Amino acid sequence: MVTLIHIASLEDPELIPYRTLRQSAEHLRQGIFVAEGEKVVRRLLESQLYVLSVLITPERLKQYDEILTARTERIKVFIAEKSLLETIVGFNLHQGIMALGKIPIQASLDSVLSESQSPHLFVAIDGLTNSENIGVLVRNCAAFGVQAILVGETSSSPYLRRAVRNSLGTVFKIPVVHCENLAVNLQLLRNSSRFKIVATHPHSEQHTIQRVDFTGHCCIVFGSEGEGISQKVLSVCDIAAAIPMQLGVDSLNVANANAVFLYEAERQRNKL
Repeated sequence: MVTLIHIASLEDPELIPYRTLRQSAEHLRQGIFVAEGEKVVRRLLESQLYVLSVLITPERLKQYDEILTARTERIKVFIAEKSLLETIVGFNLHQGIMALGKIPIQASLDSVLSESQSPHLFVAIDGLTNSENIGVLVRNCAAFGVQAILVGETSSSPYLRRAVRNSLGTVFKIPVVHCENLAVNLQLLRNSSRFKIVATHPHSEQHTIQRVDFTGHCCIVFGSEGEGISQKVLSVCDIAAAIPMQLGVDSLNVANANAVFLYEAERQRNKL
């Protein structure tokens, strides 16, 4: 059910999340996230996630009438002039729509294993805190058929606002497993599910990605650009692999490296 509410100010308490876009950590504690832009909001409304409200300009409203009325939950649609939305600090308005959703109950390892097709392809992130990189990494995962993302205890959530935006809403269809101890979870995958755990390491001299077999159950681990993968996580990996590069180049941006690794996995698994 949709309730239309025309507003002339942003003082309504239910609009606080829209007024505090730069407080993503507080949003996470409340179990909510903000979606920005036409494509991201549309993907949210097409998803199974719970939507709390939409903030939209009158010009945009007609375009969303059908998709909004198809939703089963009660959604408040706040209608505001573009000039009012432009007063929101941190929001670069160019598409006239935002939405507020509930972060889904996190998936478990058992559930993603039972609900995804074999052979499994997972990605894990260790020490990755840049939300924009995380968003692009999630988008890459969606593009190359990753079935679940394991988020280590030292990594930021893919439901931070900038991560959601940079994922272009693809985070809404990939299960996310938040790990209290990533190393332990990876060890469980190795021991009980016969996963190969592949560490992405720019300075590995033993293996390049072409020599790694990605065709079976596999979890590819990505670390921060500054520190890389922690020693604790590296110790449970089966192999460390690098992307071959010209001399003098230290490494790729983690999201770019993620795309290269996943393309190689896709090439092998589907015999491209």
